[in-house]
Amino acid sequence: MIAPDWRGYGLTEHGRSDCYWFPDYLADLDALLAHFEPDRPATLVGHSMGGNVACLYAGARPERVGALVNLEGFGLAASDSARAPERLAKWLDELARARAFREYASFAELAARLRAENPRLSSGRAEYLARHWGAMRAEGAGVRLRADPAHKIVNPVPYRLAEAEACWRSVRAPVLWVEGAESDTPRRLGLGDADLAARRACFADLTLRVLPGAGHMIHHDQPEALARAIEDFLRT
Repeated sequence: MIAPDWRGYGLTEHGRSDCYWFPDYLADLDALLAHFEPDRPATLVGHSMGGNVACLYAGARPERVGALVNLEGFGLAASDSARAPERLAKWLDELARARAFREYASFAELAARLRAENPRLSSGRAEYLARHWGAMRAEGAGVRLRADPAHKIVNPVPYRLAEAEACWRSVRAPVLWVEGAESDTPRRLGLGDADLAARRACFADLTLRVLPGAGHMIHHDQPEALARAIEDFLRT
């Protein structure tokens, strides 16, 4: 099992430019599979952004994916082309500004922030996550996040839903699509029930599971139930 940090996150190096281009994540995944699993289709499990990466990749390289588990990787709302000038102007403005993530006095303060954002998170899991998501500053005073602030910059390229749907329709692997029953992510993305149903329908072989007691961070809220759902899916 390989659990990589995406570029600009965790222990992976930051990018060499001011932007993170989404297709680069697919190229990173392709390189990882070529190194670790070159001779047979792999099982991919991705959450949120990682779910979107995995779903697009499984359509672009269907022969390389034997099974796909998508955890709350819904895609985005279709972009309005008329707003392209506004989006590009915002991108230019953000490039010109200094960027930084908030820092924390201690891992305990970071853990408290995680629990404030997700009340389902136990104190033990919050502390564990804080020590992986955060790093003590070299000077020894305060905790910084292990992430590149360039991720905060708006992407100048609009989200092309039709292109994503074309990739999803090309997926040949069986798909386990998992949603948290208490997730507010579809609402925040502006996606209604009909939008979600249309996206699921793009996949030829899809199993839907909705886990109770879980929000967007399913693997934090219900790790045991999620593990069982994945194991059951992979056994079939």
